[in-house]
Amino acid sequence: MHTPHGAVDTPAFMPVGTAASVKGMTQGALEELGAQIFLCNTYHLYLRPGHELIRNLGGLHRFMAWPRAILTDSGVYQVFSLADLRKVTDEGVTFRSHLDGSEHLLTPEKALEIQMALGPDIMMALDECIEHPASEERSRKAAARTLDWARRSKQEFEAKLGAGGGASLALFGIVQGGTFAGLRRQSARELVELEFDGYAVGGLAVGEPHALTCEMTAEVAPLLPAGKPRYLMGVGKPEDIPDYVQRGIDIMDCVLPTRSARHACIFTSVGRVLIRQARYADDARPLDEGCSCAVCERYSRAYVRHLFMAGEILGAVLATHHNIHFYLDLMGRIRHAIEFGDLAEFSSELRLRLAEDPG
Repeated sequence: MHTPHGAVDTPAFMPVGTAASVKGMTQGALEELGAQIFLCNTYHLYLRPGHELIRNLGGLHRFMAWPRAILTDSGVYQVFSLADLRKVTDEGVTFRSHLDGSEHLLTPEKALEIQMALGPDIMMALDECIEHPASEERSRKAAARTLDWARRSKQEFEAKLGAGGGASLALFGIVQGGTFAGLRRQSARELVELEFDGYAVGGLAVGEPHALTCEMTAEVAPLLPAGKPRYLMGVGKPEDIPDYVQRGIDIMDCVLPTRSARHACIFTSVGRVLIRQARYADDARPLDEGCSCAVCERYSRAYVRHLFMAGEILGAVLATHHNIHFYLDLMGRIRHAIEFGDLAEFSSELRLRLAEDPG
């Protein structure tokens, strides 16, 4: 996938930098780990520090000193999580800020206006993300509204930048339809007719079982253009990622590696390590004996556990560094498996290894 700020090898995992920062990581460290793209959140940056301030400071890349690719979401997932603070109409979503209670209206046009000011490489059209479980009728109405918002987003995009975005910005549409295969297929076909630069599968990281996520993804992916990126939003667990790739997904994002790190959960090649456990108090081994990251080359499990038990910030920093490395390294191994035609075998072996107790 080619962007104005460099190529992105796919399948790719995007670390999440909610407020223009991947928690616990410097941009330099992310570059050293090989991150080629990460996600920033429109909702949070709109409310603080404000999109116009970021525009005046040269856009997100300059503001946060990040020379590689950035994808911004539309902000809608955060808005829809504010169940008691928002109202949805065909015009858009009216919501109250979680910071100061101020009222805002997020429309497809406004979401694009904010993202254009931020200046990412890839922007997302506004969609209606609904809860799970949801009825077929609820899912149908949300998919129809999402399609209408997608048309408006595309019209606004071309009005501002011309067809093709002037080769400076890409706009992705988002497939909705809940957990109903027919609605998902219809949403995908209608979005493809609008000719977006890429396509996302949304609304599948909201509590449904992994098997259902795979089923819906398998329904949608074959209908999306093979030459354009396919993005499954908000996933996933390491052992699940090859399943999504096997179903045609190119890009994924998730807060799991960073959030888990802050809660002392370490991903390793043989399963999760809950580093606060007493059995690691005198463990001189690295976090993962099969890992080549800077943390595993230098620090012991005993030391990282000590940091968490003492409330030292460095514990979360080291755990985050390792977890991000783990995810990016996993994607490299998946790409290697694809090249050699053994992704299915890799996926089965990975799931078995990650189910083990690492001791």
